[in-house]
Amino acid sequence: MVGNKQLIAGHISQRYDAELKGIIEQVLRMGYLASAQVEKALQAFIQVDIDLAQQVIAEDQAINRMELQIDEQCIEILARRQPAASDLRAVVAVMKAIKDLERIGDQAKRIARAAMKLAENETRLTIHHNEFELIGQHVVTMLQHTLSAFQELDAEKAYGAALEDKAIDQDYEAILRQNMTYMMEDPRNISRVVEMTWVARAIERIGDHARNVCEYTIYLVKGRDVRHQADDQLEAIAKSPR
Repeated sequence: MVGNKQLIAGHISQRYDAELKGIIEQVLRMGYLASAQVEKALQAFIQVDIDLAQQVIAEDQAINRMELQIDEQCIEILARRQPAASDLRAVVAVMKAIKDLERIGDQAKRIARAAMKLAENETRLTIHHNEFELIGQHVVTMLQHTLSAFQELDAEKAYGAALEDKAIDQDYEAILRQNMTYMMEDPRNISRVVEMTWVARAIERIGDHARNVCEYTIYLVKGRDVRHQADDQLEAIAKSPR
């Protein structure tokens, strides 16, 4: 995968180079598969495409298998190599990141199931079309930037990607406000709007998981646990000298 040498240069000792290169390659493959799943799930939902939705649901097992395989390899490194310092951070960051990537896959599956439910009810997406396209574009872009930052081990880039979650949160809140209006205007919209609310929530959660991956990238590069930090603190750590 492009940039693999840059991933570990100066961060991981020579002793673990081969093993960690392989693991990081797998994490990136898992991440790009999860991102593709999100794109397809959103397309299936907006277009009410039952075939595409079924494909997303079926392919979720591949993400689950990748998580188990990577996790097992990380445990083996911890037991056999007993890494320290930056080597240990790399393994820990990978183990945390793959959990969030797996959950991103789960949320994509949830969106796909909603698409199938709409198709079964012969319901078309006549409301929120633009809103869902917008939030979908934002979350897909954030995932791309998140994975790029992880691949390059770029803390500043990870910080920038983490901030993109704010736009997703704003999109989500806008959809919720519109949902309330639609339900008050016509109670017949309630069941459909509730389904759309769950989809919007799934997309918002994908943004949260992507931000987590950004934080693990910063942790790996800078050696600082940045979970639960305010954005200004996150920026200071991301831009600080190593």
